[in-house]
Amino acid sequence: MEITELYEIFRQHPVITTDTRECPEGSIFFALKGASFNGNLFARQALDQGCCYAVVDELCDGAADSRLIVVDDVLTTLQSLAHYHRKQLGTKIIGVTGTNGKTTTKELIAAVLEKKYNVLYTQGNFNNHIGVPKTLLRLTAEHEVAVIEMGANHPGEIKTLTDIVEPDCGIITNVGRAHLGGFGSFEGVVKTKGELYDFLRPRHATVFIHSGNEHLLAIADGLNLIRYGTEPSPDNFVTGTVTECAPYLSFSWKTREGVEHNVTTHLIGDYNIYNMLAAAAIGLTFGVGEEDVCSALSDYVPSNNRSQLTVTPHNHLVVDAYNANPTSMAAALRNFSAIRAERKMLILGSMKELGDVSQEEHEKIVAMIGDMQVSDVWLVGEGFAAVDHPFRQFPSVEEVREAILAHRPENMFILIKGSNAQRLFTLPEIL
Repeated sequence: MEITELYEIFRQHPVITTDTRECPEGSIFFALKGASFNGNLFARQALDQGCCYAVVDELCDGAADSRLIVVDDVLTTLQSLAHYHRKQLGTKIIGVTGTNGKTTTKELIAAVLEKKYNVLYTQGNFNNHIGVPKTLLRLTAEHEVAVIEMGANHPGEIKTLTDIVEPDCGIITNVGRAHLGGFGSFEGVVKTKGELYDFLRPRHATVFIHSGNEHLLAIADGLNLIRYGTEPSPDNFVTGTVTECAPYLSFSWKTREGVEHNVTTHLIGDYNIYNMLAAAAIGLTFGVGEEDVCSALSDYVPSNNRSQLTVTPHNHLVVDAYNANPTSMAAALRNFSAIRAERKMLILGSMKELGDVSQEEHEKIVAMIGDMQVSDVWLVGEGFAAVDHPFRQFPSVEEVREAILAHRPENMFILIKGSNAQRLFTLPEIL
């Protein structure tokens, strides 16, 4: 079936599902395959549960059915349909990528733009080769702007996603030492994230850039740059300064000739000022007023285990348990060290996908912890277990939960930081 024919079906049934547990009446099921599953085996189940069509690349039972749409490759078809849909609507799209902060930045950008526009933005971190096309297929004619997050852990992935999304402008939040097992080196990270710039450059598109990030500036030649940062510079469109982290971030900001604004946020971490300034720069460029920018940034409350403060009857918890890599871990520790509290505790999960440098990077984090004033340190997972340290070590979060239930820490200020796979996000409920 040609993509134009499939698109006509999609226009009549504009709801996509890839999971037989969620089959809204009249939706289209895409039978994706993975290392341990084959969606084609569940196509008829999806039809029985409410889907009107199923897109497959195998007829598993051999029986003909007019509701089965057979294609060469389901994933490629999903991506092609999303790209075709994006082209038909012509919605202004902002592409967001980066090593750290891209999800928070995406949400802040959306919060600011919603002051003026009907905005579609990536839900959660659905930022990969499946999540991005599914997000694009949620676009409707009512959406005036879309903010699309794009993630990667291997070379070439951002190029693939930008070719699908075709963003009109973009931002790389930063580049850091993450997914080194997939990228091979820090230079591989920079090159892959820079694929967003490579897409935008020949289109003379606008890029929003942190003016103090030398790695990004080094690959930004030939781009129309709108700069933001914390160092005073006539080149900055928006400049900001951290005024307090006690523990929430407060900062001031202004445009080149503008009035200074003060904002108190609901985010933990001075590093979040760059995410805030990026959202301000993009909002202003899109015509959002300065007061609306301030109210959007101050009203945003994180709910995704990123830079959250949770106060319980027993402890104060800084929860940053969705992702962890050497760059974000070091930033979180520096910020936590600066928080004023009598009794502090660390519960840190091992960092994933670091390849041959895993031991070295975990040793660096252990050295940082040794220089901090904290009452107790719990380290979780094989990454930390592989290095020498004097702290309490746990194989997994299950043992951490047992230790907490046996003797819960009390009246502590606790940083919970680790990769999502460590499941440290399950700890706040018992702390």
